Amino acid sequence: MAAAAQPPPPLDILVRSPEGFSLWNGPPFINGQPGIKLDQKISCSTTKFSDDGSRLMVLKPDGVITIYDCRSYTEIRSFQVPNLTAATLSPRGRFVQTFQKSSTPQNKNVTLWNVDTGEAEYDQFQKSITRTNWPSIRFSADEAVACKLATNEIQFFDAVDFSKGVTNRLRVAGVAAIELSTAPGSHVAAFVPEAKGIPASVQIFATRKDLQSQPVARKSFFRCSSVQLKWNNGSTGLLVVAQSDVDKTNQSYYGESKLYYLTTDGTHEGLVPLRKEGPVHDVQWSYSGSEFAVVYGFMPSKTTVFDKKCNPLLELGTGPYNTIRWNPKGKFLCVAGFGNLPGDVAFWDYMEKKQLGTTKAELSVTSEWSPDGHYFMTATTAPRLQVDNGIKIFHHNGSLFFKKMFDKLFQADWKPESPDRFSDISELVKSFESIKVDNAKPQGERSKSSQTSAKAIPNNPPAQKPAAYRPPNAKQAALVQAELFGGTSSETMSKNALRNKKKREKQKEKKATEGANDS
Repeated sequence: MAAAAQPPPPLDILVRSPEGFSLWNGPPFINGQPGIKLDQKISCSTTKFSDDGSRLMVLKPDGVITIYDCRSYTEIRSFQVPNLTAATLSPRGRFVQTFQKSSTPQNKNVTLWNVDTGEAEYDQFQKSITRTNWPSIRFSADEAVACKLATNEIQFFDAVDFSKGVTNRLRVAGVAAIELSTAPGSHVAAFVPEAKGIPASVQIFATRKDLQSQPVARKSFFRCSSVQLKWNNGSTGLLVVAQSDVDKTNQSYYGESKLYYLTTDGTHEGLVPLRKEGPVHDVQWSYSGSEFAVVYGFMPSKTTVFDKKCNPLLELGTGPYNTIRWNPKGKFLCVAGFGNLPGDVAFWDYMEKKQLGTTKAELSVTSEWSPDGHYFMTATTAPRLQVDNGIKIFHHNGSLFFKKMFDKLFQADWKPESPDRFSDISELVKSFESIKVDNAKPQGERSKSSQTSAKAIPNNPPAQKPAAYRPPNAKQAALVQAELFGGTSSETMSKNALRNKKKREKQKEKKATEGANDS
């Protein structure tokens, strides 16, 4: 007999402001406003969920790190770390990694703490932290594999017992960045930059010691100063965005970028065939790991969905876009233009291959789908922007569901949950369509200027043909001509012009009648 289906978990939203942080009950809201699960009126510099959503880390003043259990939102552990600069939580929340200011190598300033015991499991010295070397120790999603970047090598640990220290060393001369596949942690990618005429390269190695004699995949390329490494779910494919600080073709002030695709079985090692020149703005894998979407090219940029063999599956057209967000269920795609772009957002149904709607989300700093794949949240946050801070939540078709403004907002995030814990997205869509939406006002606050910001549009609307230029006096001249000579204007006639036209028509009819009678 099959076990009874478990109810889906609630959608929770983490909100941080100067007054402190709070946990909201996610949509649908009761009486149009979110309920508050946890409200902490204490200043904090960082709040971060573990990747599985089981625990929450909060950095408070004086180097205090507090860990909360997300089932009950009760405090389970607190650490005080002097001179604390940064801290991060492992994927399942078992470990906290901290970085402290240190002046000498004798002071080990990177520490791995066990949340359950409160004890330090491992420590080391690290001169500084950057995007490429922090977190120092990388974990797979199940925390079964742990490794870190070192000089000319990748070091592996026993993730169950860190007291053993480094258990395996994989030598990669000149390695500058690594990315461990997370689900599962079967492979690690290593980036080696250009040096003395030797091209840069990305290599993929197995994480098992007995399989590390040779890389399973390798790609070399010139004109590359940094890379973004993006693994898919399943750890079978790696996307590499290779970036150069200088564009030798002088087409872009921001340098140039290329997109490469490598597979762990060695079947593909090469460029992704993008159909427009220009930078790679964003790329994201679908949750299944079978497709990826790319926003690329000079503005207006182009968006394309590819399969695992780099064959284009769907073209989403062109527009002022630089951001792609794939719905966790794989059904919907959001393409947007944030940052220095005006905030245009388009929602697509990938399965049906049609556009659902468009809207505006100006000045958005962060954006993400809800774990159930039904809602899309954008936030305008400080310190990136000091004005118009707030949260917007949209339905999957782009209609505005909720809006709330803040004097100052630092963060707004969904609490992570596995998409597999929610029902099929088609059932959610049916339930949404069965509700009669009140178009008067969305839930929460909404200004008059934003009431037209969300607008559903017909599927694949035809592009409007641009109108020809008309001089400022052309409209009045056309009306005068219509009045004097009886012609018609492409503009709407004035009342006098219409009255004169009707008089002329009646006179013509009268003359025609008189002529017929005379004959």
